[in-house]
Amino acid sequence: MGNNPASPGREPLGQRSGIGGKQRRRGTEMKRMKHAKWILLLAACLAASAQKPLWNVRDHIPLREFTVQSHRGAGVLSPENSVEAFDIAWRLRTVPEADLRTTSDGVIVAFHDNDFKRILPHADAAMQAKGIKDLTWKEVSALDIGSWKGAEFAKQRVARMTDVYQILVRHPDRRLYIDIKNVDLAQLARESRAVHKQLILASTDYGIIREWKRLAPTSATLHWMGGTEEQLAARLAALRKTGFADITQLQIHIQVRADSVSPSDRFLIATGEELRSHGILFQALPMMNKDPKLFQHLMDLGVASFATDYPDVVMEAIREYYKQKP
Repeated sequence: MGNNPASPGREPLGQRSGIGGKQRRRGTEMKRMKHAKWILLLAACLAASAQKPLWNVRDHIPLREFTVQSHRGAGVLSPENSVEAFDIAWRLRTVPEADLRTTSDGVIVAFHDNDFKRILPHADAAMQAKGIKDLTWKEVSALDIGSWKGAEFAKQRVARMTDVYQILVRHPDRRLYIDIKNVDLAQLARESRAVHKQLILASTDYGIIREWKRLAPTSATLHWMGGTEEQLAARLAALRKTGFADITQLQIHIQVRADSVSPSDRFLIATGEELRSHGILFQALPMMNKDPKLFQHLMDLGVASFATDYPDVVMEAIREYYKQKP
């Protein structure tokens, strides 16, 4: 029985199993090849995402022209929004920021907060609840806005903006960010006409930026924004519809947590590339952070300007970064 030929129409058992084995091996090999291709593709994607962008600020903006905004005047180095703070920022070769509000009798001054609670900690409750809008210029000019930070800053005064413009007239190489809190833009444009080219109007309200450029076309602008990566993406998408019209600089707030930085490196790289295609300066504000490595990492990603509460530390970090130029 074992030597009988196979029945007609049927292959010997050994031949059938051989063909099946080859098919199974061939299928396994194809699966392995597909898996290998997938691994290679994934590795290529990861490598591409890890590559540093080709654009680097050192290759395009001389160190002497690097723009650093000294937040609220001079950041932590001085009481906020005083002429003394602005002078510190200018001496550091940075650009001070003035937050603009209007007194009850129509004088535009530099003051950040909506009320006096933080800046006048020893005033009575009624006074602390008031703000610039509730006082005349004569009353505002008598306020001591320095003592809260230390005895050495006592008797610093609120800056009247028409006086600050005169400083800019005498020093045409100096610039000033003006962040809009509560002012009439037409009045601001009229009073600052002589120094429009030295001003950078800053606002998170795009409508204010558009209106300012109509009133002061030679002035620069900065549109600042914070939030989650998704919120930032939505705001950029809205600006994209206008072609980023009337924006000279765009600032994104950087949030540093124990285990992450937001927004992501990839988001910052892509944003920088898009802004540069429109001729817009890409600025970052790492919130209350003075780690030189963070600022240098952001420059690796294509950030070309900073706002900071630590202008002295950041300027030194930038100088060190430029020394590392290949």
